[in-house]
Amino acid sequence: MIHALRAFQYRNFRLYFFGQSLSLLGTWTQQVAMSWLVYRLTGSAFLLGVTAFASQIPILFFAPLGGLWADRFDRRKLFIATQAFAVVQALALAALTYSNVIEVWQIIVMAVLLGVVMATDTPVRQSFVTELVPSKTDLPGAIAMNGLVQNAGRMIGPSIAGLLIAISSEAFCFLANGLSKIAVIVIVALMQIDVRAVKAASAPMLRGLKEGAVYAASLLPIRLLLPIVALISFMATPYQALMPIFAAEVFKGDARMLGFLIGAAGLGGSSGLLYLAARRDVRGLARLIAFGALLAGVSLMVFGESKVLWLSLAAIMLTGFGIILVGMGTSMIFQTIVADEKRGRVMSFFTVAFLGMSPLGSFVAGSLAHQIGAGHTLFAGGACCVIGAIVLWRQLPRLRADIRKTYLELGVGKP
Repeated sequence: MIHALRAFQYRNFRLYFFGQSLSLLGTWTQQVAMSWLVYRLTGSAFLLGVTAFASQIPILFFAPLGGLWADRFDRRKLFIATQAFAVVQALALAALTYSNVIEVWQIIVMAVLLGVVMATDTPVRQSFVTELVPSKTDLPGAIAMNGLVQNAGRMIGPSIAGLLIAISSEAFCFLANGLSKIAVIVIVALMQIDVRAVKAASAPMLRGLKEGAVYAASLLPIRLLLPIVALISFMATPYQALMPIFAAEVFKGDARMLGFLIGAAGLGGSSGLLYLAARRDVRGLARLIAFGALLAGVSLMVFGESKVLWLSLAAIMLTGFGIILVGMGTSMIFQTIVADEKRGRVMSFFTVAFLGMSPLGSFVAGSLAHQIGAGHTLFAGGACCVIGAIVLWRQLPRLRADIRKTYLELGVGKP
């Protein structure tokens, strides 16, 4: 763990970590409140899937643009701009809910706007970390801690949302999220960062995106790992959209039960990130990624069929652990091996795979759950993850040899 803590020697990273903590707590509080509000108004599994789909589908279209902008412009200014748009979205949603005129179509529209903000923000945020921690030796720990705070938000945010909904309303959750984003803007403005040299935006955007895609396709780790990340995102992460059904129908609970279930997944994810952060360097991650895909699949199958609360909590914790091994393990490899001038675009492709496939999966899962039930839907998704893990495992010798060669060229770890 001491290796990850070295990133905190940099003042900018400390500020960023604190700001991220506030922002992500607010984001997850709002996400859970939106899902609960939709389910309270409609009781529809299909509309839960539609809402999750609407909040994340923009990632497929806007994340590559966010990555291109991150390579061409000042990442701190872009970061502040996305947070400002998030403030407007959250406060507008709070105003509609407080005035008791909120309708499902309005929630879906607001979910789309939130998705656009997240799509442009995520690759900017991921590539921004490299400016806060200039040492490649300390960068893997910083990436792990960045992921840790994201999953801490996933773990704590739903519990906060459940509590706030119980004692106040969904509207207060939206207001709290808007205030958290204002705090982030202030914190990022306090950072002292040397303006990096960026490539002049003379080439057309489509050409810039094509250059990034060609570069990504030339690297074997990206060609092999992006598909498994996309598979896990499509098949495993839709459990989040269906969770209100398990909370209300399987375990006969309320918003607090929803917070416990999602919080358990977040606890598993945070445990995975602590494990990654405790590693000395990035060597050996490929095998962990294959194991994580297998673990996520098997545990999701158990969760889908379980009717026992303690077993379901344990299973969804392992699902969160496995998903994080796949997602953040891949992110660590990518951010270590890619060239800085292509980093934003490569991480935007990762964002599309890790976050952009999730809305498609949520939409399909919501529709399928309406037909065969939420439990059977998650069981089928878990089985597909197991198959993907087996396929990746067979490619491990070739993948590890290629990554090892790149690490030696970069001077990462010991020969």
